[in-house]
Amino acid sequence: MLKAKSYIRYLLLAVVALLAGCSAKIDDYQGTQPHFDIFSYFQGDSRAWGMVQDHSGKQTRRFAVVIHGEVVADTLTLHEDFTYNDGEKQTRVWHIRRLADGSYKGTAGDIIGVAVGRGQGNAFNWHYVMDVTSGGSSYRLTFDDWLFMQDNEHVFNVTSLKKFGVEVAKVTLFFDKK
Repeated sequence: MLKAKSYIRYLLLAVVALLAGCSAKIDDYQGTQPHFDIFSYFQGDSRAWGMVQDHSGKQTRRFAVVIHGEVVADTLTLHEDFTYNDGEKQTRVWHIRRLADGSYKGTAGDIIGVAVGRGQGNAFNWHYVMDVTSGGSSYRLTFDDWLFMQDNEHVFNVTSLKKFGVEVAKVTLFFDKK
């Protein structure tokens, strides 16, 4: 019996690894237009609207975000004020640093550790960990956050939230540059 459980566990890990290997890579967007410079786009004021969907695709929350960005040297500071459809309000302040190799590192008060990101063409991809509260419980989730520049005023954002490598929720946002 123990041998069968070990076999099933290794088989599941192999399937998760295979599925993770099939996901998009930032280099897939090399040369796509318009070029997305997150410092330029988020400098100043912008707004966003979004939703959260659970693992089945059911919409569980909607929200709006007012964003103000300031760039000083190699750092973008983003002030994000969220208002959810249930009346909850939340603020997040990101400090995003552009590194010499073209990658990015970011911190925020509710992010665990450091977010890491890269941009290529019209895309930007973030990876970070965050504790998310839902239904009175807290869950530590991994975020795979993709932003795509549509034109000079609009950016689409799709984020996969995972627990143990399995998607448990998805966030979709639409940004509008003021």
